[in-house]
Amino acid sequence: MDFGKFWDKYGLYVALLFMFAMMISYSIEWLRVGVGKALDSVFAPLVETFGIPFFILIVILSAATGLYSSIIQKYTIDYERMNEVQERMKGFQKEYREALLSKDEKKIKKMDAKKDRMMKEQLELSQQQFKPMAYILILTVPIFFWLLYRLSQIPDATITLPYQAGAISLTAPMFWILPAWIVWYMLCSITISQVIRKALNIGGI
Repeated sequence: MDFGKFWDKYGLYVALLFMFAMMISYSIEWLRVGVGKALDSVFAPLVETFGIPFFILIVILSAATGLYSSIIQKYTIDYERMNEVQERMKGFQKEYREALLSKDEKKIKKMDAKKDRMMKEQLELSQQQFKPMAYILILTVPIFFWLLYRLSQIPDATITLPYQAGAISLTAPMFWILPAWIVWYMLCSITISQVIRKALNIGGI
């Protein structure tokens, strides 16, 4: 079987199925704790031996997440083609608006047929952007399992954020049901990812 052709045809469905499986795995305690314990032998010395504060460790891990996510996307998404399609779509939309304003029925009909092709091409590109998620989740989910496991060992870990009056528990809800550590992880990952993507000259998604 040609894996490249298989991935092009079914990659999106595989990625979505894998993402669903990863979300389900969070509810399987023995799996979550087992993976967390296994990774603890690797990451625990950073906390216990080197004394790195837990919130700083989250910064380090989120930076790693941003790095490998950006690299995976760089080599699995055709950004050059994506930019070309986006530019063509902008030109098409401008021309289509002009045809509508001029009420040129013949041109509108011709462009309607072209519109279907361009929408199909955009859909293919949108699907392409989902495929790297399977690779990214393989690396990211175990990290989250370890963070959950480690936090259960140090429930008194706290963090002070710029817009907070004082230190709060990393496990305390901050936004809706999201605990502080996830919010901090997301803020760090998004910020660092932007720097990495700029450095690697990776287009936006």
